[in-house]
Amino acid sequence: MRMEKDKIGELELENDKLYGIQTTRAVSNFALKYKKTNMQLIYAIVTVKKAAALTYKKLGIGKENFYSAISDACDFILEGKADDAFVTDALQGGAGTSANMNVNEVIANLSLKSLGFEYGRYDIIHPLDDVNRGQSTNDVYPTALRIAAIRMLRKLSDCCAKLQQALQLKENEFENIPKLGRTELMDAIPITLGQEFGSYAQAIARDRWRLYKVEERLRQVNIGGTAVGAGNNAERKYRFKVIEELRELTDIGLAAAEYPMDITQNNDVFVEVSGLLKALSVNLMKISNDLRLMNSGPKGGLAEITLPPLQMGSTIMPGKVNPVIPEMVMQVSMKVSANDYAISMAASHGEFELNAFLPLIAEAILESLELLTNAAEIFRRKCIELIKPNKERCSELLENSYAFATAYTPYLGYDAVSRIIEESEGDLGKAKEILNKADKNTNE
Repeated sequence: MRMEKDKIGELELENDKLYGIQTTRAVSNFALKYKKTNMQLIYAIVTVKKAAALTYKKLGIGKENFYSAISDACDFILEGKADDAFVTDALQGGAGTSANMNVNEVIANLSLKSLGFEYGRYDIIHPLDDVNRGQSTNDVYPTALRIAAIRMLRKLSDCCAKLQQALQLKENEFENIPKLGRTELMDAIPITLGQEFGSYAQAIARDRWRLYKVEERLRQVNIGGTAVGAGNNAERKYRFKVIEELRELTDIGLAAAEYPMDITQNNDVFVEVSGLLKALSVNLMKISNDLRLMNSGPKGGLAEITLPPLQMGSTIMPGKVNPVIPEMVMQVSMKVSANDYAISMAASHGEFELNAFLPLIAEAILESLELLTNAAEIFRRKCIELIKPNKERCSELLENSYAFATAYTPYLGYDAVSRIIEESEGDLGKAKEILNKADKNTNE
């Protein structure tokens, strides 16, 4: 066992614990048993720490001979070899300080180990004085969140591109299948099954473009601004150089914020991103629900398409198969909408120079990105690509509707066509005969 001490007091830790006293206190204080801090955010924080260490090493500032060890420790973490050491709950007080300290302590102890020292020898390498030098949670955490969000946005955009392509392939495949169009769930006019899937593809194309463009707003970061964006306790040379290191490490065109205090205070950019994620979720829900309705039956519903049978649908009704993938996608969409509301509430409570609720914003937006990415991929592979059209059923429903009647209104007038349909008393053949005769007389 080892003893660690802070302003509040002393705590005894197991010798092999990579984290230290601050993380231990956070685990106890925020024991929600909800979810751990998202690992993509942790990796982004570690990347910021590595950029800082490389910057100090190149500038010859601080304990230069230890910055290689700190950088190597960051690489060890980024390889996924220390995931179990990151234990803070996603929802934590302190604007993310606990997550930042968890990273600082793990990096410090890994660095000490590589140099032949025992864990906890912070007189050699200190989590704050060395690993966190010239930094604050208030510039590290927002910067890391933007990096994590950009990385995940790119993955989601790629998944949307593949989904769009899959829908376009179905558009081409189904282009010659006539079916009944519907407005407000009522019979409308003839369309093709391909046109419906083409409309879905267009909606996803817009989402893909919006997600691609919003990355621009995330590229401005406040690293070097420290506590409130004014750069207190950070060397001037470091503030300019660390951005260059981050750009090289992340392959993202990051830029120093023109007004770092703005980035530290305000989180409206995450509200904007979340709004676009919600827009995507709305489109995914609409498409999923349409597919459920078109697949309904197979005997008592529309049955215009057949979704792939993936699993047993009932524990009591033999043979029942449910549209489980669209149902899953719709639930993801509902969760993303709920997250959007949480993000809006959290962002609106950024009182004065800092938003204490950034951990909620981080958890919600990264969860939405992850859920949508996985949902879009599964939706494409296990649903869209495997949809089969039921041509005969599409034709049957079209032929047994009054969809044909709309074509006569330019010649006979709306009221006359309505009257003829009413007088036919549900006899489609009779209605067509009367309309054809009336149309012929009009032309003559």
